[in-house]
Amino acid sequence: MADTCGQVLLGSGLTVLSHPLMYIKVLVQVGHEPLPPSLGRNLFGRQVYQLPGLFAYAKHIIKIDGKAGLFNGLAPRLCAGTIGTLVHSRVLQVSGTSQKAEEGSLQHVVNETTKEMIARSCATIITHPFHVITLRCMVQFIGRETKYSGVFDSIVTVYKNEGVLGFFAGLIPRLLGDMLSLWICNMLAHLINTYAIDDSMSHTGEIKNCSQAVTGFFASMLTYPFVLVSNLMAVNDCGLAGGLPPYASIYPTWVDCWRHLSLEGNMSRGNSLFFRKLPVGKTYAIDQKRFF
Repeated sequence: MADTCGQVLLGSGLTVLSHPLMYIKVLVQVGHEPLPPSLGRNLFGRQVYQLPGLFAYAKHIIKIDGKAGLFNGLAPRLCAGTIGTLVHSRVLQVSGTSQKAEEGSLQHVVNETTKEMIARSCATIITHPFHVITLRCMVQFIGRETKYSGVFDSIVTVYKNEGVLGFFAGLIPRLLGDMLSLWICNMLAHLINTYAIDDSMSHTGEIKNCSQAVTGFFASMLTYPFVLVSNLMAVNDCGLAGGLPPYASIYPTWVDCWRHLSLEGNMSRGNSLFFRKLPVGKTYAIDQKRFF
């Protein structure tokens, strides 16, 4: 119980610190670009037009809503994090020990990954309604709406307008992305730890932890399109400007959303908040000057 409380407190602290980053990321994902691009240099030193990054976007939000505006949607996100941690911990306890297998073996990795997948999936399903409300509280910034003003009021609003299904908008791609990311990460880490790292090497434990972190990052990059599609479907056609044209088409299913983004070449939109290239299908009034 003490470990779970510690996880909740740590998770809540990280959630508060990372919330402005997620807020800006979500606005970029739905296509809100209030600032014009400027001429800069990419990683290879070539001059290209780029959209403003994280800090410029944050300054824009602060200018309109103040510093507190960077934390729109924080309350339901904290609820999701706290409940998710408790559910995840409880499911792992109930599942107990998996079938006996040699630690480090493929069977052991499969057993542990399966347990983790079930725990994560349960936590995701139960907390998804709060995730939907979080995203909609953020997207309200675009149209300056106040439709979702609090956790309980937002719950009533979603139920009145969309029924129970409204709480689970975008759930399927989110679950698929989570599961794929988990399996890719753990399987790649197992392959690296088994065939690329010699147990006789010094600092083997640190190297294996590093490989887990690297494979986790790689897996998150591969499965990012699922995150993007899930977030877009959570706000799609919900009565907010950010979920309606011109920011988004009306998608009957998440598969339609995936196809549309894929055809546009926008499957990575919002993945990076630095060195941001102009998204496909967007036009801007760029001040034409000579740069030296």
